[in-house]
Amino acid sequence: MSLVKSPNKPIPRDKWGKDIEFLLSCIALSVGLGNVWRFPFTALENGGGAFVIPYLIVLLLVGRPIYYLEMLIGQFSSRGAINVYDSSPAMRGIGYGQIYSTFIVMTYYASLMAVTMRYFVASFSNPLPWSECQDSWNATCVDSRLAVNNLVQNGTSYVKKVSSAELYFLKEVLHEKDSIDDGIGTPNWQLVLCLLIPWTCICLTLIKGIKSSGKVSYFLAIFPYVIMFILLIRACTLEGAGRGMLYFISPQWNRILEAKVWYAAVTQVFFSLTVCFGNVIMYSSYNRFTNNVYRDVTIVSILDTCTSMLAGLIVFGVIGHLAHVMDAPDISKVVRGGAGLAFITYPDAIAKFRFWPQFFAVAFFLMLFVLGIGSNVGMATTIMTLVRDRFPHLKPALVAFVIAIFGYGIGIIYTTPGGLYLMDFLDFYGASFVALILAVFEMISFAWIYGVGRICRDIEFMLGIKTGLYWRICWGFVTPVMLIAILIYHIFTYKPFTFNGYVFTTGMYAFGWCVFAGGVLQLPAWAIYTLLTRREATWKDRLLSCFRPTFDWGPEDPELNARYHETVAKYRESLPPDRSLWRKLVDNVFH
Repeated sequence: MSLVKSPNKPIPRDKWGKDIEFLLSCIALSVGLGNVWRFPFTALENGGGAFVIPYLIVLLLVGRPIYYLEMLIGQFSSRGAINVYDSSPAMRGIGYGQIYSTFIVMTYYASLMAVTMRYFVASFSNPLPWSECQDSWNATCVDSRLAVNNLVQNGTSYVKKVSSAELYFLKEVLHEKDSIDDGIGTPNWQLVLCLLIPWTCICLTLIKGIKSSGKVSYFLAIFPYVIMFILLIRACTLEGAGRGMLYFISPQWNRILEAKVWYAAVTQVFFSLTVCFGNVIMYSSYNRFTNNVYRDVTIVSILDTCTSMLAGLIVFGVIGHLAHVMDAPDISKVVRGGAGLAFITYPDAIAKFRFWPQFFAVAFFLMLFVLGIGSNVGMATTIMTLVRDRFPHLKPALVAFVIAIFGYGIGIIYTTPGGLYLMDFLDFYGASFVALILAVFEMISFAWIYGVGRICRDIEFMLGIKTGLYWRICWGFVTPVMLIAILIYHIFTYKPFTFNGYVFTTGMYAFGWCVFAGGVLQLPAWAIYTLLTRREATWKDRLLSCFRPTFDWGPEDPELNARYHETVAKYRESLPPDRSLWRKLVDNVFH
C-alpha cells in the first residue's frame, strides 16, 4: 500500500516546561466565560436542574470522548490543528475551518474583555456609577442601589421598570442602537482604549510562545477559583440566596425529553470544553510523547463541570438576593441572559450591597477578565501555531505582535453602538453553526476514516495501555451518531437569527451565509486541492491516497516514527486478505 508524501513536513516543536503547565493551560482554556454566564442561563432556559441530566449525559458521550481524542491525536503526532490531518489529507479543510471559527471567536471574546475592563475601572468609584440614574437616561429609570421592587403589576402581568444598571450598560458603556439598519455607528473611544489592555496581556503572554504562556497559566488557571470561592461565601450569606440557588437546581422534568434541551446541552459542552475548535489539539501537540493525557482529561472535564455548577450557584445566589430585596414574585423576571447576566443583573445586585460593594464589583470583574484572557490566550496560540508551523523561522514575539494588531483592528468593530448585534450575529453564523458541522466531519475523519482500531493501537504504542470499550464505542458509534442527529435537528429547526427581537436586513443575512460558507467550504476546497495534487497512475488510486496517512505520519521523533511504522506494517501483514466490508468495520472499532 502506497503512502502519501506530506505537503508540510512537521518541524521539531517547543515543549511545555512541565506537564502541570499543560494541564493548567487546558483548565484556563476550557474554564472561561461560558461557565460563568452561559451555563447558568442556559440551564435556566432549558429546565433548570433537569438540564444538568442531559448535560452530564452529553458530557460523557460526546464531550469527554472528543476531548480525549483530540488530546491523544495532538500528542501522538506533535502536529497542530492543520497538520494533524496528515492522518487523512483530504480532510485538512476541517482544520482550516476550525481556525477560521477560532479567529472569529477570538476577536469578539477580546472585545468582551474590553467591556469587562471598563466595568473593572468603574468599580473603584464611590458610589458605583451604575447604582444611580442620570437625568439624560430615562424618566422611568430606577436606582439599582435602592432595595425596591422594579416590577409593577399591570393587570395580571408584571412590567419591569428599567434599572440604572441596565441603562448604564446600554447607554454609557455600549451606546447601543435600537437597530443597525443605518449602520453600526462609530467606535466608542473608551472601549477602544480598554480593548488595548486584553490584547496587550495576550501579546505579552505569548511573547516567547508556549514557554511563556505555560508559566502564566499558573495564574490564569488558579486565580479565578480564589475569587469564585470568595464570591460563593458572600453569596451564601445574602438574604434570599437559598431561594435563588434552589431555583437554579430545581428540575422541570417535563422539559427533559425536548430535543431543544439536548441541542443546548451539546452546544454548552462544546463551549465549556472548547472542543472542535483546534485549541485542544494545538495544546496537546506540545506535550512530551508519554504524557498521561487520560489523567488530564479526567481532571479538566470534572473541574469544568464543577466550575459551571459553582458559577451557577454564585450567580443565582446573588439573583435570589436581588429578588428578595425587591420583593419580586418571580425570580425569572429579574434574570437577563447573555452579556446582560454579567453586565446588568450582577452589577444591579452588587449595587444593593450595603457593605463595601466596590470590593465585590472589583473581584467579580477581575475574575471575568482573567477567565477571558485564559481562553483568549488559547485561541491566539492556535493561530500562532498555524503560522509558525508554516513559517518556522518567524520569532514568537513577532507572530504574537501581528496577531494582536489584527485582532485589535477587527475587534474595534465590536466597540461600536451596533457591536453587540454583530457579536451575536457572527457567533451564530461564523462559530457555533460552523463548529457543529466541522465536529461531525472531525469525528468521521478520525473515527471512521483513520479508524478507531488504529487510534487504539496508537495509544498502546504511545502510553502502553489498552483502550477501554467505553472509548471505543463512543468514538466508533455513539459520539458521531449523536453529533449527526443534533446537526440534522438544527438544520430542520433553523430560523433566521434575531437579536433581542430585532430582525436583520436581507443583506445582513446574505453576509451571514457568506461568513458561514467561508468556514464550511474549506472542507471541500481542500479535499479537491488534495486530489488534484496527487501523482498516482489512476484516479482511483489518487482518491484512495487522499484518505491514507502521509508517509511521515506518527511520532515526531525519527526513531519512534520508524518503530511505529514497523508495528503498523506487522499489523497489516497479520490481517486476512479476504475480509468482508462488515468485518473491516468491526475490526476498525474492536481490534
